[in-house]
Amino acid sequence: MAEKHITDAIVVHCIDFRFQKYINNWISENIGEENYDRLSIAGSVFDFETVFKQVQLSGRLHEIKKAIFINHEDCGAYGTEGNKERHAADLCAAREGLDERCARDLAVELYYLHLDGEFERVS
Repeated sequence: MAEKHITDAIVVHCIDFRFQKYINNWISENIGEENYDRLSIAGSVFDFETVFKQVQLSGRLHEIKKAIFINHEDCGAYGTEGNKERHAADLCAAREGLDERCARDLAVELYYLHLDGEFERVS
């Protein structure tokens, strides 16, 4: 039987190259090295069904205890509808979707990342 690989969290964020250094630094400071699964997908939680499948898989394979969703300002996947309020609504809907559909207790953290690198917690 293969050894289990367990990690604390999955971090879901957008593919946009402009934000990678901010995300990398934030992860390093807040989660640490080699203690998370990472999903980089255009729009982050914009396509929640795809995100949900990956969170489920991460939970099954690595027994994660937390999902961290990061959306960002000026996201091309959202186009003209990508204002801060829409991102906050989608992030909250993603958390609710996990709460309703996830068979395990999973903490969820939500963030809106500004162009200047500031992470704003969404509640």
